[in-house]
Amino acid sequence: MSRIETIYPTDRVSLREVGLRDGLQLVKKIPSTGAKQRWVREEYAAGVRHFEVGSFLPAKTFPQFVDVRDVVATVASLSGAHGIALALNERGVNEALESGVGEIASVVSATEEHSQANAHRSRDAAIANVKRLCEMRDASAHQPLVNAAISMALGCSITGAVDPAEVLRLVDKCLEAGVDFVAIADTVGYAGPKQVAELTRAAVKLSGSKPICIHLHDTRGMGIANASAALDEGARILDGSLGGLGGCPFAPGATGNVVFEDLVFLCEGKGFATGIDMEKLIAVRSILKSEMPNEALYGGMARAGLPSGSAAKAA
Repeated sequence: MSRIETIYPTDRVSLREVGLRDGLQLVKKIPSTGAKQRWVREEYAAGVRHFEVGSFLPAKTFPQFVDVRDVVATVASLSGAHGIALALNERGVNEALESGVGEIASVVSATEEHSQANAHRSRDAAIANVKRLCEMRDASAHQPLVNAAISMALGCSITGAVDPAEVLRLVDKCLEAGVDFVAIADTVGYAGPKQVAELTRAAVKLSGSKPICIHLHDTRGMGIANASAALDEGARILDGSLGGLGGCPFAPGATGNVVFEDLVFLCEGKGFATGIDMEKLIAVRSILKSEMPNEALYGGMARAGLPSGSAAKAA
């Protein structure tokens, strides 16, 4: 069995909790390092195994990730836990490799306009950056997984509609560059289930034996419906954040990522065992409330709890 099949088995759904990275992009108050480590440990005790732990970006500009190495080490200390971190240039990749993180993520914008505005580089340059990341991975001692996320894949904050054929072209280019898998991101929450289903189906077919990850935001309340559509079309890696924490600088006033707890309930209801204990997972929200009291938290499961007598609660 390959390393990616060990970390992301094809016979089950893998849920990645991205609150510690995507969820902290716009927060007004940054959790302490100790709180982040408790966040990881308590989610792990609830059954979570995949954690996006932060970004290797300049600490002066992104102080919320100054302790990313400490969080990487915390995940690494837990048997079977897997850490993911974002790195956008060669300096960041070198730091990520030195940290020993299990997976490095990069980003390619779906539209040229967004790529230039957000990263000040063309999409071709972004693909070249992904290829360089894969080369650095291959030359490293521990050879982490590498994924490339196609941001704005289902709608762009600058151009509006995005041609699915362009997204699939970029998926193919990332696979050619050597990534272990591609993530498709509805960065500003533009899409509905039909659009998500069609793009997921095509991406899964194109990706072959490599998995497809779906990264959703709940900007227009479609997050869970879109996740259900993606599952139906063969996506087996899904991202969500605890309490729906997060947001996007390109979608002012929007809610954040799809709520992780609700995503667990969806998967269980569709027959995908997650191994996550819902009551223990919801209890982790107390850390967020204590550390970031002014941040809005969302989620139907936290509000209503499990249905009485439901079999949805994981073992």
